[in-house]
Amino acid sequence: MAERPYVLLVAGEASGDLHGGHLVQALLQQRPDLAVIGVGGGQLRAAGMDVRIDVAELSAAGLVEIVASIPRHWRVMRWLKRRMDQQPPVAVVLVDYPGFNQLVARQAHRRGIPVFFYIAPQVWAWGRGRARRMAGFIDRLAVIFPFEEAIFNAYGRPFARYVGHPLLDGLRVSRPPLATRHLHGLSAEQPLLVVMPGSRRSEIRLLLPQLLRAAALLKADGWQAVLLRAPTVDEAFLCRAAGLASLPLPVIEGDAYNLMAAADVGLVSSGTATLEAALLGCPPVIVYRFSWLTYWLARLVIGRRSMGLPNVILGRAVFPELVQRDLRPDALVRQVQWLHANRGALEPELAQLRSRMGTPGASQRAAQELLNLLPAPPRCP
Repeated sequence: MAERPYVLLVAGEASGDLHGGHLVQALLQQRPDLAVIGVGGGQLRAAGMDVRIDVAELSAAGLVEIVASIPRHWRVMRWLKRRMDQQPPVAVVLVDYPGFNQLVARQAHRRGIPVFFYIAPQVWAWGRGRARRMAGFIDRLAVIFPFEEAIFNAYGRPFARYVGHPLLDGLRVSRPPLATRHLHGLSAEQPLLVVMPGSRRSEIRLLLPQLLRAAALLKADGWQAVLLRAPTVDEAFLCRAAGLASLPLPVIEGDAYNLMAAADVGLVSSGTATLEAALLGCPPVIVYRFSWLTYWLARLVIGRRSMGLPNVILGRAVFPELVQRDLRPDALVRQVQWLHANRGALEPELAQLRSRMGTPGASQRAAQELLNLLPAPPRCP
């Protein structure tokens, strides 16, 4: 009996697992004859993927931090190449995580396997020359911002398609803000801060101590605060990263969107979560800290431009960004209080951000682009 055709999928971190899960769900609705195998986490597993390597094996942030995880990345790459050689998939699907996944794309291209890349590397930040190179080894690129299509298609081959942002497919609030506060034992009167230190262990170690100090200062000034834990880390790790036996504020996992919608301000690690918070009406103070070498290399390439996604999409610095040595508790507190005091004035900016994100349905549109690359399903005799 012939083996079931399959797609080999690689997602490199929590956001890739989330968006990959929506993609696989949409794909299997239209092609239930396919199997999906590869690297992922709980969201992809729930969508029907056979997860052979957990996404935590690849999670790392920053150039220097990634170097420390090279042995793990090498082991995953070895498994992927062996799989492509011994049991070639009908396509390789790569979700975000551009540094590693572009290497996987090259390996698949050399073997003549169609490559579908979902959520493009941010070449508009890191240098557009990368777009020219990617056209040589990626068959179809599903991009999530409207301006990206022209950037990637400017070099002779129209391989990029704008599908919309997948956040809009899963950004759901299931209860009113006051009900969320009541559920978690939070006051309806006190301003609420959500602390989101990220999903990668390296960034959490660098950010969490300062974020907790800022939260403590705000609590002394009448605020309440909760920490939203990513599913890729456990509370014991958070305690170690903070250098504490226990954390000084409630830790919640699994109700992030409701809590963001119920919050007044967020202290949010740079990345997709900053966009989630802003879209849910929670203005973020965008924070990031890398090793000094990583930061120096980043600034060498992109200069002083904004790194926070809401600011990039709006084209101007609306939400505060605190980086490296500016990431001090007193500075964090000032920016939180500024956002809270100017909440009304920020509403038009939040509305404009929502309007620039397009319409829901990105996962379905991306799945259709992927289906266009695949061989037709076998006909029943």
